[in-house]
Amino acid sequence: MNWERLISDKRLGMERYHDPRVHIRSDFQRDYDRLIFSSPFRRLQNKTQVFPLPGSIFVHNRLTHSLEVSSVGRSLAREIWLRLGARYEGSEAGRALEHIPDIVATACLSHDLGNPPFGHSGEKTISTWFSEGAGQGLRGEFSDSQWADFVNFEGNANSFRQLTHQFVGRRAGGFAMTYSTLASIVKYPWSSLNAGEKGKFGYFTSEEEIYRKVAGELGIPERKPGVFARHPLVYIMEAADDICYQIMDIEDAHRLGILSLDDVRRLLLAFFAEDDRARLERGMGHLDDPNEKVGYLRSNVIGTLVGCTADAFVRNEEALLAGEMIPPLVTLSGERLSEAYSQCSATAQDRIYNAADVVDVDIAGNRILTYLMDVLMDAVLHPEKNFSQLLLLKMPRQYDIRAEGLYERVQSVLDHVSGMTDVYALDLFRKLNGHSLPAV
Repeated sequence: MNWERLISDKRLGMERYHDPRVHIRSDFQRDYDRLIFSSPFRRLQNKTQVFPLPGSIFVHNRLTHSLEVSSVGRSLAREIWLRLGARYEGSEAGRALEHIPDIVATACLSHDLGNPPFGHSGEKTISTWFSEGAGQGLRGEFSDSQWADFVNFEGNANSFRQLTHQFVGRRAGGFAMTYSTLASIVKYPWSSLNAGEKGKFGYFTSEEEIYRKVAGELGIPERKPGVFARHPLVYIMEAADDICYQIMDIEDAHRLGILSLDDVRRLLLAFFAEDDRARLERGMGHLDDPNEKVGYLRSNVIGTLVGCTADAFVRNEEALLAGEMIPPLVTLSGERLSEAYSQCSATAQDRIYNAADVVDVDIAGNRILTYLMDVLMDAVLHPEKNFSQLLLLKMPRQYDIRAEGLYERVQSVLDHVSGMTDVYALDLFRKLNGHSLPAV
């Protein structure tokens, strides 16, 4: 692969209108602005990140997380661009690389766009509706690849669909994003049949031809049938996400009283050498508010990780352009940082993700989404029923519930359910159970 081809401002669905002229905003900046003003992006404000949506204590939701990942991703991409600048000075590749901060910032904004309500447990609830629940009886209706899409339902693949699928009444190409932006969000560039034990994949069967078109335009090789190399910028987006969710989950846990100040100090100071730890301790000594102390440490950790992951990307540039699959950049940032990150991850798994409030959201979300899947799927499968006819009136018109193929009709339900906010899903659940009525 080469940067001249990997960085392309051609837009999906608008290829024949491609305009090479220089405008005030580049096409990559237009991608960013287009996403910021979109409804799917705004809905992230009411989707759980890890902890229940805030009451008196504000913690991260999907929207604030995505904005922070985008900020870190832009900084990280800029550090990489500056490091690679001398290597490609005066070349076409050098001019192309100037755009990577904007491309990565947009990819980071959209990386969680396809995640359903109620955190990561929402993905599991949807997939197990087919593998363990009422959807098991539909197995014989689908091809192997279509069934694999459902039993491995993946937020990453759904993000690609949200950006590229032509929903009813919408334009061809979906959001009509640039090819490079689209390729930069696909962390797992392979089909659901290659999802493996972890169930990770990058595009549904319905979007496979679109991804192939994008990969072909950018020169991304297919390593084996249905398995492509990653676009190198995916590693930057992934690193920004890794940095933010791990460190910010620690900060949120402190605000909620799950981790003490001493716990956080121990975890975050481990990222630094002895001399730097002493400097940071002095800096914290000027602050009285425990939350400010944690914020001070968090900002220093993120700054350190950005610099070190940028170095790791540059060191591995040749392997990345060769299409080799390398470990996440945060694990290539030196022994001390990698070990400190692993300790944060282990603590989060043990004390944060299994915290009582988090598990309560998982349980409630599972019950809500399972019920909604039951009734909405039954309505689409049996539209002749009286209740089905009433229920289908509530389906947004952009979802093709009357498509000719069963696969497409089932996808329309998944599009609707995965696009719901936590609040909307709960409200619909109550209404359909007769527990809530519109105010008279």
